[in-house]
Amino acid sequence: MKLTTEEKDMLEGKQGKAAQKAMEILETLGSIFGAERMIPVTSVQISGVSYANLGEAGLKFLTEMADGDGRARVLTTLNPAGMDVDNWQAMGISEEFAYNQKRVLDAFARMNVITTCSCTPYLFGVSPHYGEHIAWAESSAVCYANSVLGARTNREGGPSALAAALTGVTPAYGYHLAENRQPAVTVEVKGRMVENNDFGLLGRVIGEKLTVQGQKLTPYITGIEQASVEQLKSFCASIATYGGTAIFHMAGITPEAAQVSPPKQAITITQDDIDEANRLMNDAVSEEVDFVSLGCPHLSIKEIARIAELLKGKKVTKEFWITTARPTKQIADMMGYSQIIEESGAKFATDTCCVVSPIKGRFKALATDSAKACYYAYAKNKFKTMIKPFDEVVAEALK
Repeated sequence: MKLTTEEKDMLEGKQGKAAQKAMEILETLGSIFGAERMIPVTSVQISGVSYANLGEAGLKFLTEMADGDGRARVLTTLNPAGMDVDNWQAMGISEEFAYNQKRVLDAFARMNVITTCSCTPYLFGVSPHYGEHIAWAESSAVCYANSVLGARTNREGGPSALAAALTGVTPAYGYHLAENRQPAVTVEVKGRMVENNDFGLLGRVIGEKLTVQGQKLTPYITGIEQASVEQLKSFCASIATYGGTAIFHMAGITPEAAQVSPPKQAITITQDDIDEANRLMNDAVSEEVDFVSLGCPHLSIKEIARIAELLKGKKVTKEFWITTARPTKQIADMMGYSQIIEESGAKFATDTCCVVSPIKGRFKALATDSAKACYYAYAKNKFKTMIKPFDEVVAEALK
């Protein structure tokens, strides 16, 4: 790889041990994937934040980087942690886990990382423009950034994202290059796309079809007339979870769709396909549901406002988590939405979510509007699942 003078200085340890280790990680990564150079990035999002995933080994690495004068050189935020740092007791988190999770966040804070933990940084001000190079790690955020915003990022691992933060660069390979962002298959959608969960179901169907032969084909999607931010984030989370997809093009909706040609190879998604996905993710009945969660990916302020409207003057009967980014929660506080929601008995779980929180064994069945949440509820926690439209999920918490 051709490194600049500053990059060579970092690699040689002239700018501290942490910067040296970070550049070693990036130089090795770039060599593996045939990158010719590094490119500057403007923002970073780091995954692997929950202590449940990191453990002591991961925390030791973070501590060593912080002790080695590692400091973020660009705007850097975090993926959801394993708990709400202010409300962990109400979530049923143990004191031991809370202590260790705070150690993780303290290590990131020492490196000048903004310890706002969210899978939707684009909803609270970290919104890269078209063509901008970034280094994000969370699968749904990567898919959203590449596809909906037209920014450019690979799906970074936790160490490589941290390395990009501490150096301000990333290797120029993968989705940073225009030739790797071209679609390989046209997906014709012939189904009713109305609710968030419809887009999540569609993401599952497409994702699974794209990986039947072990390939991660970039889809060019037709047949979607309109899609909101909330619906697109649901779709991104699902297609990334079930298909490992980091970029898609959606005719008339995503910015690069008009610049590429629909591939001749095509597959069709029917309403029957979507209905079958819905059947597979609905193995729980209402009487079994003891956990309700909205916010995978993290909720927008629009969605929180709707929850407040639906819960006003009512009381929930089941454990109900509202998961969102802390800046979004602060807006909800200002608008009075938080008070209405909390008076109903529902709980905000800020900076965390039902996917990364250590909740295995606590519940039997989850109700949600998120296909991604259903995937992890079953695969990670062995919960039964129920996927419904947004308003019906809130209604489930009241039964």
